[in-house]
Amino acid sequence: MSKSKFLSQNAIKLLVDTLAFIGFLIVIDPRSTGIAIHEWLSLAGIGAIIIHLLLNWNWIVEITHRFFKKIAGRSRLSYILNIALFIDMTLIMFTGIMISQVAIPSLGITLPQSFTWRTLHSTTADLFILLLGLHLALHWSWLVNTIKRYVLQPISGLFIEKRVVANQREVKA
Repeated sequence: MSKSKFLSQNAIKLLVDTLAFIGFLIVIDPRSTGIAIHEWLSLAGIGAIIIHLLLNWNWIVEITHRFFKKIAGRSRLSYILNIALFIDMTLIMFTGIMISQVAIPSLGITLPQSFTWRTLHSTTADLFILLLGLHLALHWSWLVNTIKRYVLQPISGLFIEKRVVANQREVKA
């Protein structure tokens, strides 16, 4: 099989991140979806986070090794922000498990309920929105360029291809 049959790593990142973002938009307000969807989709989000980290692993390792050496300020800021996001998401997931009303009990696990866990869950979820906004802002140019390359150009290419085929038919007729 030729290499063109496979999606590039950036296309895969865009797909995974888009699905994770859509999932985030669905789970952000449990009153809209119901607690069961909120909890199960949030647990599935752990998989999306792991895939995101694995897809970006080379960057993580490279910046970790160079963090205290000469490095672009933007990369250092992005790294620090990513660590903050990881810690925040870990806290959101842990506290979500601790206050679970549906998913964890359905697995036969009963945890003591605590107002502290619920407060920490809400606080870290609110902080996540801010951190995610900053993360998106830092990666905005990558996001726009990747959408252009893997979404908009192929769609516009379909229209151009149809127009060329139609013109060729008119010439032959």
